[in-house]
Amino acid sequence: MAYTINDNCISCGACAGECPVDAISEGDPIYVIDPEKCIACGACAPICPVDAIKE
Repeated sequence: MAYTINDNCISCGACAGECPVDAISEGDPIYVIDPEKCIACGACAPICPVDAIKE
């Protein structure tokens, strides 16, 4: 199951740099995870400073 980014996102971009498959991109107004690309590795979640990324 793909990870998702909720409304707590502050658009810092830290998660995008951690994604090994480039599934995270800047959305409007928050970052988004492409469920087709996400491999559910979890690399993005611990780097988020506001705990906005959930499985």
